[in-house]
Amino acid sequence: MAVYDLKLLDCTLRDGGYVNDWKFGFDGARDIIKQLTKANIDVVEVGFLRNVEDYDPNITVCNYIEELNRLLPENTENTIYSAMAMRSNYDINKLSPYSGRGIEMIRITAHDYDIEDGMDFAREVKAKGYKLSINPINIMGYSDERILWIINQVNQIQPYQFSIVDTFGSMKRRDLDRIVSLVDNNLDRNIRVALHLHENMSLSCCLAQNFIDKHLKRAVAVDGSLMGMGRIPGNLPIELIADYANDYAGKAYDIDFLMDAINEYIAPIKGTSEWGYAPAYFLSARYNLHRNYSEHYLTKGDLTNREINHILSQFTYSKKAVFDVEYADSLYEAYKNNQIDDSEAWEKLKKELFGKNILVLAPGSTIRTHKEIIEQFIIQNRPIVIGTNFIPQDYKVDFAFFSNNKRFSKVELPACKVIVTSNLTSGCPDFKINYNSVSGAFVQGCNSLIMLLKLLKNIGVTQINLAGADGYKVDAGNYYSNTIKSSTVHDNKFNLAVKEAIHNLRVTVDFITPSEYNK
Repeated sequence: MAVYDLKLLDCTLRDGGYVNDWKFGFDGARDIIKQLTKANIDVVEVGFLRNVEDYDPNITVCNYIEELNRLLPENTENTIYSAMAMRSNYDINKLSPYSGRGIEMIRITAHDYDIEDGMDFAREVKAKGYKLSINPINIMGYSDERILWIINQVNQIQPYQFSIVDTFGSMKRRDLDRIVSLVDNNLDRNIRVALHLHENMSLSCCLAQNFIDKHLKRAVAVDGSLMGMGRIPGNLPIELIADYANDYAGKAYDIDFLMDAINEYIAPIKGTSEWGYAPAYFLSARYNLHRNYSEHYLTKGDLTNREINHILSQFTYSKKAVFDVEYADSLYEAYKNNQIDDSEAWEKLKKELFGKNILVLAPGSTIRTHKEIIEQFIIQNRPIVIGTNFIPQDYKVDFAFFSNNKRFSKVELPACKVIVTSNLTSGCPDFKINYNSVSGAFVQGCNSLIMLLKLLKNIGVTQINLAGADGYKVDAGNYYSNTIKSSTVHDNKFNLAVKEAIHNLRVTVDFITPSEYNK
């Protein structure tokens, strides 16, 4: 089989570092580089050049290239080494001229809003003697006309390499065909074309194979990382494309050394910090949006993937590429606040709940472990029992309050009266109230318990009994049932925020089961 000029670049220590804050450890980073070198990977990217305060040998982000060079092995085989620098966060004056040793390629990157300055940045890097790779962020966000402008600039600069970077993972096969054709037909033949993919749509390996199979009559390259390590959902796994290149491109990458590096260093990280395909990141890719938007909505903890899809579909073009938390929250609040006339619902609720003894059941594990105490309280006090975002199987409840569609969608035939907030559009509840009339009392966003307490306060309930509001403990069974377990990770700061919110509501709450909110 004929060998053509294909190179693989591993970016584990740079792009993969988003997962672990680049804390690979000095010895760990050196060994990963050594294993990749022994595997015959053509280019190993050893880290970021960034403006940082101090040099930390255990982190692969540095001010000076000499600091990254300390990670390189004595025997470099046929591998070359690279670093990445972004125009907006690196002072080019810190970069020493290439000495003929160590890192010899610098990959520069810039956003669409500073791409012109990025080209000047690229010229300065090349003038210092390095192999230059120009990697514009999010090529899928550019029009064909703008891509041609970029290519014209690249042809003038004459870098070693130009990269097609699918930053938001939104590229499909036909997108790849179109953009590769546009680049290949207009970029000078002596400039290598590289491809950098993400795993939002679980297409990275398929697209990379397709790119290799084009057999462009020019030098090409493909980026990847060990086990696909990178910001969720991750990158192209380099071991997969290396195996494909061995089979169909006449390459000779040693997969054993890649497996050793994964087993020793990457798999243990994935055990605590998952990456890989996830539906919410597919949705951000679907609309070619910055991945932080999906991540932001996931942390809200009260949105289904369907709801995230609906919110993301409303983004204006100008807000897609750069994460804007205020804009994201404005769409979230607008979605949640499906304004309705709820005056009749409030009047009916007031008639049924005002002046009554109330027991609120939250879905903590203590409503199972302290069942006898709760049942004794119900027998002695005969309260109106209200479930919060769930209807427990072991207790008879009079009402259930829902503000979270993920929980409400699981309720089929409730044997009690149901109160929902206006953002929930399905089902046939007995009472529907405006979301914004009970929100805003919790600094970290939406919390159904706080919303229910605010509702009861607004009705005029002054005495509330609370069970199952346990708070969150690390490595503990925090929920009454695994079927209602939240995907949102909480910590003690969350507990303190809930405690403060309850206090600020100025309602009397008696905890009849143990709670972190009552300490």
